[in-house]
Amino acid sequence: MKLLVVDDSSITRKIIKAVADVLQMEMEEAQDGIEALEILSKKYEEIDLVLLDWNMPQMSGYEVLVEIKSNDKYKKLPVMMVTTEGQRSNIVAAVRAGAANYLTKPFTVEELETKIIECIGKEGEF
Repeated sequence: MKLLVVDDSSITRKIIKAVADVLQMEMEEAQDGIEALEILSKKYEEIDLVLLDWNMPQMSGYEVLVEIKSNDKYKKLPVMMVTTEGQRSNIVAAVRAGAANYLTKPFTVEELETKIIECIGKEGEF
């Protein structure tokens, strides 16, 4: 199993990496949406879940989500928003755009683990 973590915060990526290690998952990292879409274009068949921050330079996480869900190659790929953006309207917009789950920062390691497992539908395997 492999995650693609898209966040401009290296600290957040390190925290998520620690959780991925506990779950015995591999992880690809992108610092922004443009880099994420480049990785997806080359490795989308290897990616099982995208964790996506909302507030990033160049391209917002919401824009990346819309791009992923509008592309036939990756539209079935689950995407979870992991972000400080906690406004109800943004959560609703992300879910309507196709986000499988939504986790606001700050979060606990346990919350992140649970949400990842929910998104990939592998509750019994961990």
